[in-house]
Amino acid sequence: MQSEGSLQKRLVDVGVEIVLTEGVSSVGLREIARRAGVSHGAPRRYFPTHQALLSAIARRGFADLAERFAEAAGDAPSPVAQLRALAGAYVRYAQERPGMFELMFRHDLLRGQALAAGQPQLREASMPLFGRIVDLISRARKRESGPGDVPAEVTAVALWTNVHGLAQLWVWGSVGLALGDDSAQADDRLDELVTAIIDAHLGGADT
Repeated sequence: MQSEGSLQKRLVDVGVEIVLTEGVSSVGLREIARRAGVSHGAPRRYFPTHQALLSAIARRGFADLAERFAEAAGDAPSPVAQLRALAGAYVRYAQERPGMFELMFRHDLLRGQALAAGQPQLREASMPLFGRIVDLISRARKRESGPGDVPAEVTAVALWTNVHGLAQLWVWGSVGLALGDDSAQADDRLDELVTAIIDAHLGGADT
């Protein structure tokens, strides 16, 4: 007999598998219960709402992305180099796990998950990653913000949206089309594109 904790983990495991193989639209409490081999009401003991279940799945995605960030930036010699490494890891994550990538940032689907008793808020998994970007931008500038400077948080949001757009357009095949390359050739230009984005937002920062 499964313990309460192992059953909850199993339900999330099944949800992650569905997202990765079939996409967000295929995730449902009843379908997860069926695939986990439990009664259709069992998931509601842990996930009172569909949003709570999706948020638990999305937290797995953010944990995975955090591990990839740590690995990618581990040997980078400067804040700007780390930002390039993180941006590259972000785009590659979108390429490899498009279903999870879509879910993680669909706050229209995830809104309301905090109403689930005992469930941590999704921002506890997502905001530390954003905070790291803000910190790296501040370190890259190596100076106090003056009257005309854009706050690091604003630059971080602008940089994030730019990289996210690159990731999404890449998944859709639009980047290769715009460059006149096939997907394999376009992949070779990822570092070039990431560097262009970082330089556009941090021009003049130490590398």
